[in-house]
Amino acid sequence: MLSESSVAFLKRLLDTPGPSGFEGAPARVWRAEAATFSTVKADVVGNSLATVEGSGGPTILLAGHIDEIGVIVTYIDENGYIYFEPIGGWDPQVLVGQRMRFLGRNGDVFGVIGKKPIHLMKPEEREKASKITDLWVDIGVKNKAEAMEHLEIGDAGVIDARVMEMPNNRIVSRAIDDRIGAFVVLEALRRYAAKPGAARVIAAATAQEEIGYAGGGARVAAQQLDAKMAIAVDVTFATDHPGVEKKELGEHNVGGGPVLTRGSIVHPVVFRLLADTAKKLEIPYSVHAAGRFTSTDADGIHLTRDGVATALLSIPNRYMHSPNELVSLDDLDRAADLIAEACRAVTSETDFTAR
Repeated sequence: MLSESSVAFLKRLLDTPGPSGFEGAPARVWRAEAATFSTVKADVVGNSLATVEGSGGPTILLAGHIDEIGVIVTYIDENGYIYFEPIGGWDPQVLVGQRMRFLGRNGDVFGVIGKKPIHLMKPEEREKASKITDLWVDIGVKNKAEAMEHLEIGDAGVIDARVMEMPNNRIVSRAIDDRIGAFVVLEALRRYAAKPGAARVIAAATAQEEIGYAGGGARVAAQQLDAKMAIAVDVTFATDHPGVEKKELGEHNVGGGPVLTRGSIVHPVVFRLLADTAKKLEIPYSVHAAGRFTSTDADGIHLTRDGVATALLSIPNRYMHSPNELVSLDDLDRAADLIAEACRAVTSETDFTAR
């Protein structure tokens, strides 16, 4: 079970805004926690790395990205209204009417997303989905000059939705994807540090995954390390809510344990290690099939250097890329236990060529 201090850390991490390319604030929160039990450093891309030494075994990289989706200011009009474009993949319908939190030069700037009221729309307009270009942010100022005292072009923002606890040990947050991945790899490292094995284990809170078309910060993290094995931790679609086709996505339930991916880029030795460890610990899990890429940090890691034996472990997540993504704390706890124990099973004798 997650400790009270770990849950408190998770809430701080989730509530700290940090969209892709602007991850500095949550990265500092992560590094401060990591420094209590590991050796910590940061790199130029924005990755944060925490290391626990083993007794001479290979290096294992645990990667969870710390960035979230957001918006960036592109234009301020004469009346002080803010126009923006997305950082990462948004459904524009989710943004309508939301409160926003911008990272201004002098601190947070709050606003609301505006749109023409339904009363003023023509019948044909009511049937159309909103586009990003139809929306603006009102920060309560009177004109452009006043707005620019608070914001400037290129400032980033997020939806102002804080962590909320739900029944059955569940939480909602706008930043579940994938700050809980950064949390899980650090929690796994904490548990590994309590009883280290042979492997040197490095947890990485990676940057720029949501815009990482060339591998994001995970590729840089993997390139600078001589890792023989890696486990990427991300979220995946929970399929236990209405409107989801399980024939396409599989069956993955919130509270049903972590999801292990099998597929083209996932190394079979590491998949079997995770699956066997889950059975040994009696941790429930489900399996997701990925015939091509995974759209996670695993894609950017597995072909770096001489090749890295890479697996993907995911947390079932409802309502992805919305202000209220939902996961189970039980799944985070199980994932951390599974990863820590799997790392302990890796020695210098582990053969990653035995496919």
